[in-house]
Amino acid sequence: MKLHSPIPQKKTRLEIIPLIDVMFFLLAAFMMVSLTMSKQQTIKVNLPVAASAQSDFKPDMINLAVNAAGDLFFNTERVTLPDIERRLAERFGTDPNTPVYISGDADTRHADMVKALDIVRRVGFNKVAFNVKVSPAPAAPAPAK
Repeated sequence: MKLHSPIPQKKTRLEIIPLIDVMFFLLAAFMMVSLTMSKQQTIKVNLPVAASAQSDFKPDMINLAVNAAGDLFFNTERVTLPDIERRLAERFGTDPNTPVYISGDADTRHADMVKALDIVRRVGFNKVAFNVKVSPAPAAPAPAK
């Protein structure tokens, strides 16, 4: 004896809308991750430590470095003062809102850092910051027993 259900049977179908939503989410996630995977071009300097430092590196930024001997570096290339001013002026013409980060060795003289800052300001950049090494968070005191 064959029993029939009072509920009508529906044909099975594949829902594509949730699949499209998941694919768009994955695409957006991969795009956001790929934007943060930029290779930083800097020269190795012994940065001073600051407790209130924030790290906000962007791929479209200018890195200047001053080592302990007072030598200036544009990204990773050693340059002279007139040459760095010319290069900054070229970059200022393409995008005046480009952030400029100045990294100085902990043993760099203050006068050498001010020279680099003066050149950047003379060209016209407004977004200038000094790179520092983020200090580790202070350890919490052990509870008294």
